[in-house]
Amino acid sequence: MFFSRNGRRHSSTLAAALAAMALLVGACGGGDVDNEVRTVNGQSFDLSPEQSTRVRTEKVDAIAAKVPQAIRNRGSLIVTGAPDTGPPLRFYASDDRALIGSEIDFAYLVADILGLKAELSAADWSQNFVRVDSGEVDAFISNVTVTEERKEKYDFATYRLDNIALEIPKDSGWTYTDRKSLSSKRIGVGAGTNQEQLLVKWSDQNVADGLPKIDIAYYQQTTDYYLALASHRLDGFLGPNPVGVYHCATVGQTKIAATFSGAGEVIQAEIGVLTKKDNGLIGPIQEALQYAIDHGTYQKVLDRWGLSSEAVKVVRINPPGLPKQG
Repeated sequence: MFFSRNGRRHSSTLAAALAAMALLVGACGGGDVDNEVRTVNGQSFDLSPEQSTRVRTEKVDAIAAKVPQAIRNRGSLIVTGAPDTGPPLRFYASDDRALIGSEIDFAYLVADILGLKAELSAADWSQNFVRVDSGEVDAFISNVTVTEERKEKYDFATYRLDNIALEIPKDSGWTYTDRKSLSSKRIGVGAGTNQEQLLVKWSDQNVADGLPKIDIAYYQQTTDYYLALASHRLDGFLGPNPVGVYHCATVGQTKIAATFSGAGEVIQAEIGVLTKKDNGLIGPIQEALQYAIDHGTYQKVLDRWGLSSEAVKVVRINPPGLPKQG
């Protein structure tokens, strides 16, 4: 099931649609599906608010000592993100209130190693950057892609590969070959994301080649674009690959037509923890993530959420990112 940004259910119509989706989950998930645990292709996902199986670790004094004094004095790492990135990345638990997912687990893991309490919050995508700018939060951990434009204002410590997927209705009568296949198609995308940037670039290239533009539809909530896909109001949706794979497996109404690096054909994009530039926090975060990789807790988080294919071996600070447009 997928949730809105504020954790409350939408209208009765949407609730009915989600109830139907839940029935489909029970049919295709296989095995011990209930309100707290979902099994997808043999992988179990803990959807409970308690998250008793969350991966935790101990403080590493040598790394924790490098955290800026003001944050150490406060005793907490304030982390923001978008609540409805979608399972298994960042979403609401079965109580519709607690935030769970791999991005939440990474926030806890970093905070543990730094000897801090993870203090979690959520806001609309663009507002998270504003919150970092103002110093209201310390870090933005929510499937954030490293881009050259973002690096001008923010620092990144990478912890996952960034792969995106084109998800289309299962009974679609068209096949994806390359970007030209998307001409005239209505494709959904999250506003302000690197997927949007890539889709706009492809549309511009198609127009330059004398083809019709891509009809881009913008969405802020997971429930909205999946309902649009189910009702064929969208020809496809371009979003994070883990979310697309999870949705295809659990609901059974869609399929992955193609996957890409989040930077397109240029480089392999990466996901990173984002902080305000030069505030002294990205170094300790990079060391914390590398420590987690070297000591196995990082892999446990990936395994817990079925994300092993997106593992990195080295945490990099501000690597090459998605190029600027134009």
